[in-house]
Amino acid sequence: MAPRRLLLVGEGNFSFAAALSETLDPSTSLTATCLQRPADLARDPVAQENVQRLREQGTEVRFGVDCTQLADAFELHDREFDRIYFNFPHYGRKAGVAKNRELLAKFFQSCTDVLAEEGEVHVALCRGQGGTPADKPMREWHNSWQVVAMAALGGFILSDVYPFSCEAVPGYKSTGYRGFLEASSCHPVKTINEKLIAELDKAFPLKRVKCSFPLLPQGGTGVVTSWNCDILSAAFWISFHEDNANSESLTGGTTEDMEDCLVSFSELSLPKSPGRDSKEEAHEGIYSQAKICLRPSLLVHVQAVIQAPDFLPGSLHILSGPVFQKCRISPFTMPAFHETLFIFGFSENLKDGCLQSLLDHLKGILDNLLTQTFLEGSKLSSSVEFVFQPNGKDYMINVKSHNLGPDCAKDLIIGSVITSATSILHEDQCFVFVSMNLDLLAMLVWSISDWRMLWTFDNRFLKNFVPGKIEPFKSYSLYPPCYVHDISFWLDDKKGFDELEFHTLARAVSQDTVISIQFLSRFQHPKTEQVSLCYRLTYQTCDKALTRQQVASMQTQFRKEIQQQLHVTPR
Repeated sequence: MAPRRLLLVGEGNFSFAAALSETLDPSTSLTATCLQRPADLARDPVAQENVQRLREQGTEVRFGVDCTQLADAFELHDREFDRIYFNFPHYGRKAGVAKNRELLAKFFQSCTDVLAEEGEVHVALCRGQGGTPADKPMREWHNSWQVVAMAALGGFILSDVYPFSCEAVPGYKSTGYRGFLEASSCHPVKTINEKLIAELDKAFPLKRVKCSFPLLPQGGTGVVTSWNCDILSAAFWISFHEDNANSESLTGGTTEDMEDCLVSFSELSLPKSPGRDSKEEAHEGIYSQAKICLRPSLLVHVQAVIQAPDFLPGSLHILSGPVFQKCRISPFTMPAFHETLFIFGFSENLKDGCLQSLLDHLKGILDNLLTQTFLEGSKLSSSVEFVFQPNGKDYMINVKSHNLGPDCAKDLIIGSVITSATSILHEDQCFVFVSMNLDLLAMLVWSISDWRMLWTFDNRFLKNFVPGKIEPFKSYSLYPPCYVHDISFWLDDKKGFDELEFHTLARAVSQDTVISIQFLSRFQHPKTEQVSLCYRLTYQTCDKALTRQQVASMQTQFRKEIQQQLHVTPR
């Protein structure tokens, strides 16, 4: 039997190729390719490690290979692949179903140039994208990628459908989500999370909860309660409709599929979130098929953790993962961040002692972390405070700011402590839920003045962080240029104006390069009584170049978007 030749296209960090290579017969030849150039992956240590591993095993690795032009990448004598794999293809972050259909069509047509006579093409899609009866759930045909029809353009028929099993290729990880909290990460958010957990482990029995919960909580979770409706009011609510190109990245699969990709929330079409008192609307939104929300906090999963058969009263159950919120633009307020949640169940007659013990340990741990970056001789007194909420039983965790710049508020809220009544399953138990914003805590510990730095791919950022050592972060971008643009517009009396949506749209159009929005003035026309608002937008990046021309283009686009999305008339 002739040796088989396998071709992988569209590899991201080559984790699939590295994992697959471990399972192959020695007689099988593997060629792994990606569209990026070597310089594009130079800042990704995981990709570099995988490429080195593959080459040591004799696997051919190629960069700059366009899967829609495979004939250009391989000479005639180097073609004839028995199998071609393309895992989770996507045209790009702003692409909708039409662009992704086009990508598939060109890919299949390109395969005909390099595939052996009885070769096969394997494409992995998220559930629903294919548009076939095998998709569960099955989308409407016009809202799918129509994979069978696209394959037909290359002369292929669909001969088999089976689930993609990550377990079959251990080590494979989608490159969509950056994995701050993964075991191999040296990111400060991961470090601060591990320090918190390690210190609490000295005082309490701990149990880590695997973060298998969906980013998009839906019906059946039973999570909408009186204490988290306020949380849901700040969530990103998403409506699905046929021509929403941006919803494609969300509707690409079930909620479980979404754990492997970081949703670019700043590019979503966002309907108005329910008000703080609209509990019925919040309840409807989270269960509706047409309207759901990105989880605004891990607190929405509390009920599922408590009701799990392996829940252990008396232990701190720890859940960590990314969450999303709608918020105004600020260097210390982030639309996406990593949260860690501590769930503590204990006997009702021990409530006061257990709660106080937990708060005392938390304060000690946080105070200790926050003192490590300050200069010798400086004193930190009562940096962390547990501030009572109006209900008299819950707390906000406040931190006094320490010279983190003029944009930093006097007090920063890094988390909350929520006390709960007994549950149905644990009638003799009381519960405490401690939620911590890991990104904001990392910013305070390392003196990082802009949350956007935490999400950069630039290796110049990550190399600042050495395991076991904490010292102030020094920015590598000196004197980045600032561009200021004012914008005025007339309001539509019938539509109203939501300033939070205004900030959300500015973040989307500018791709997070707007660092502040300042309200300047309100004018009412003396005759028509029409109202005009004026705002000042400041553009600045923290890890890449930003030109005056780019900013001018984004400002022009922003004027168009507010007119279309917010129903205002730019002046």
